[in-house]
Amino acid sequence: MVYLQNMVRKETFARTELLLGPEAMEKLAASRVIVFGVGGVGSWCAEALIRTGVGYLTIVDSDVVAESNINRQLMATSATVGLPKVDVLRKRLLEINPEATVTTIHKPFNEDTAGDFDLDAFDVVIDAIDTLKNKILLILKAASSKAEFFSSMGAALKVDPTLIRVTDFWDVREDPLARMLRKRIRQGKVLPEKPFKVVWSPELLQNQGSSETRTNGSTVAVTSAFGFTLASLATRHICSRLS
Repeated sequence: MVYLQNMVRKETFARTELLLGPEAMEKLAASRVIVFGVGGVGSWCAEALIRTGVGYLTIVDSDVVAESNINRQLMATSATVGLPKVDVLRKRLLEINPEATVTTIHKPFNEDTAGDFDLDAFDVVIDAIDTLKNKILLILKAASSKAEFFSSMGAALKVDPTLIRVTDFWDVREDPLARMLRKRIRQGKVLPEKPFKVVWSPELLQNQGSSETRTNGSTVAVTSAFGFTLASLATRHICSRLS
């Protein structure tokens, strides 16, 4: 039994097993999930997956921790500034469950690297990246793979996590990122091969402070809630495949 073999400290997941049952825990322990982008959304998603019992997790991000990440990213602290995000996050995840297999990929997902990723090898692919061109590429690649795919829309300029919704990508109506993604995808004349769910919110505030960059403000209460929602979608998909 994968769960009993790999999750040596079974008591760690006792409350989860109480709710989901031992068969679900077996499925989670054997599941393979990849998270692209471990920033304000993806970092919390990754931790939720490990705390729920996912046994094999791959995290992908090319960035290092910046001081400006501390307000919303799980592994960002004054002590981790300048370190690769995936390495710092992996250390934390293995402190939660030393029996998990956490693989780090410290490089971007783009046209040059997309061929390095075998998405068919995963049960679930999660998109938490924010670069438009690369996000479209991941959407198209993931939607043509065997994996279940979930994507995060924009989590910035929001303060109310109770407004978060989950719908089909094509049904989002009040999210600027989703609107731009759909426009660019249609212009490219290659549509996703299968439907997929996205996490989004219709809330759209305006920056109240000034910035030398075009970066939008964001808060941890919302970005983490986006990440937790993605983790919930992945968990429910994995558990729904019980024999």
